[in-house]
Amino acid sequence: MGMSDGRRSGSTFRQGTESQGVEPPHKWAALWVLALGLGMIILDGTIVGVALPKIIQSLDLDLTEAQWINSIYSVVFAALLLSMGRLGDRLGRKGLFITGTTTFVIGSILAGLSDSATALLWARVVQGVGGAMVLPATLSTVNALFRGRDRAAAFGVWGATMSGAAAVGPLLGGWLAGSLSWEWIFWVNVPIGVSVIVATVLLVPDTKGEVTARGLDVDGFQLSALGIGAVVFAIIEGPSMGWWAPTRDATVLFWTWSESAPVSPVPVIGSIGLVAIWIFLLWERHRARVQRSALLDLSLFTLPRFSWGNVTAAMVAVGEFALIFVLPLYLVSARGLSVMQAGFVVAAMAIGAFIAGAQARHIAALIGPPAVVVLGLGLEVVGIGVMALLLAPAVSVWLMTIPLVVYGLGLGLASAQLTSLVLADVPTAQSGQGSATQSTVRQVGMAIGTAVAGALLSVGLGHFLSTGTPLDDATRASAGGALQGLRDQGGQEALVAELSRQFAQATQVTLLGAVVFLLLGLVGAVIVLRLSSSEHAENTAATSDGVNESG
Repeated sequence: MGMSDGRRSGSTFRQGTESQGVEPPHKWAALWVLALGLGMIILDGTIVGVALPKIIQSLDLDLTEAQWINSIYSVVFAALLLSMGRLGDRLGRKGLFITGTTTFVIGSILAGLSDSATALLWARVVQGVGGAMVLPATLSTVNALFRGRDRAAAFGVWGATMSGAAAVGPLLGGWLAGSLSWEWIFWVNVPIGVSVIVATVLLVPDTKGEVTARGLDVDGFQLSALGIGAVVFAIIEGPSMGWWAPTRDATVLFWTWSESAPVSPVPVIGSIGLVAIWIFLLWERHRARVQRSALLDLSLFTLPRFSWGNVTAAMVAVGEFALIFVLPLYLVSARGLSVMQAGFVVAAMAIGAFIAGAQARHIAALIGPPAVVVLGLGLEVVGIGVMALLLAPAVSVWLMTIPLVVYGLGLGLASAQLTSLVLADVPTAQSGQGSATQSTVRQVGMAIGTAVAGALLSVGLGHFLSTGTPLDDATRASAGGALQGLRDQGGQEALVAELSRQFAQATQVTLLGAVVFLLLGLVGAVIVLRLSSSEHAENTAATSDGVNESG
C-alpha cells in the first residue's frame, strides 16, 4: 500500500482514507488537549449565567440586553459552525483549531476590557467566531484519530467534557464574579487558551476530510446565518418590541420602526428568518444535485437515528440553557443570594454530571447507548420539574440542590452517549459534515434556550408583577436587578417579599417551559431507542438465518 492509501504524509491524516493499522502518535494526549480547548469554549456558554446579575448592575443592562449578552455567543457560534466545519475539512483541522483558540482568546480579552453593553456584545461576537472554529475541529479530529473501541472511549471523553464544562461554568462564574469581579470570567480564558495553543502545536496531528465537490457554498452560509439570527432575534425582542403590535419605537439595523406602525418588526423579522431557513434547505438540495460543495448534507437526514438524535440533542440544549439563564437571576434577585452562593447552588448539577459522565459508558455496555439517553432525559425532566415546585419562598433554597443533582445525573448520561449515538450511522467520509451538523443543532438549541427562557420570564413577570408600584416595570426591565437595589436600601421588607414571590412565579413558568422542550427530546430519544431495537432484532435474525443456512 502506497502513500495514496492514507499512510501518514508529514503529520496529516486524511479522514476516510487512512490505513486502519496506522496509529497516529500521541493520540490520547491529543484528545486531552482537544478536550481542554472544547471545555474552554463550552464553559464560556454557561459561565456568564451566574455572573449576569453582576454584569446587569455594573453595565446597567435591561432584560433584553442581558439576553443578548448571554445568547449572542451561541447565535454567532451556530451561524458559523457548518461553514467552519467544511473549512476544516478542506484546509486542515489543526490550523483551524489554533486559529479559533487564538480568536477566542482575543474575544475574551476584549470582553474583560468592556465598559459598556455594546463593547461586551461585540466581544462576545468575536468569542463566538472563535468557538465556531474550535468545536467542529475538535469533534472531527477525534473522529479521524480514533477507531473501534477507542473511538467509543474518546467520544465518551468528548461528551463528558461537554456536559462537565457546562455544569462547572456556574460554579466558576460565581466564584470569580463574587471573589474578584465579573471581568475575570473572561480573563480566565487567556492562560487556558495560550496553554491549549502551545500543546496543540506539540501534540495534535493535523487531519483533513475528503472534499471532492467543487466550490464554496457562500450563499448557503449567508442564508443559514440570516435564518438563525433572525429567528433568535424575534424570540428575544418579542417581549420588548411587541409580538404583534409594536409597543415602542425600535431601531432595527438602519431602519426606525415607529410605534404607530400596524405591525411590530418581530413577526416580520421572524418570518424572514423562517423563509431564509426554507430557502437554505432548498439551496442545499440544489447544490447536492449539481454536485457542488454544500454546507449541509441533507442526505444524512435519511438516516433515522441521525435525524431523531439531532432532535433530541437540540431539545436537551434548549432545556439546559433555559435553566442556566433563569435560575441564577431567580437566586440572586428573588432569594437574595450572593453571586458565589448562586454559583454553588447551580453547580450542584456538576456533581451529578461528572458522576454520570464517568459511568455512562459502563451503563451503556449493560443497557445500550439509546437506553442511557432515554434514562438521562427522564432524570432531567424529573429534576427540573421538581425544582419548579420548590420555588416557594418558604422552601430552603439549598433544597434545590437535590433536584439539580438529579438533573445533572441525567445531563451527564444523555450528553456522554448522545454524540456517538447521533454519528453511529454516518459514513466515515461524511463524519465531518455529521459532526458539524450535530454541533450546529446543539448551538442553535443553546441560543433558542436562552431566548425562550428570557421571553417566558418577561411574559411571566408582566403577568404576575402586580404590586401597583413603579417597581413592577423596573423589576421586569432589569431582570430582577431592581430587587437587589431595593433589598440593599432596607426598610421595605414586605414589598421585597411580594416582588420576590411574584418573580418566583414567573421563574416557575420558565422552568416548566424548559420541561416541555425536554419532554420533546425524550420523545425523540424513545424513537431512537425503538429504531435501535428494531435494527438489533433484524441483525440477530439475519445472523440466525445465516447460521441455519450454513448448517
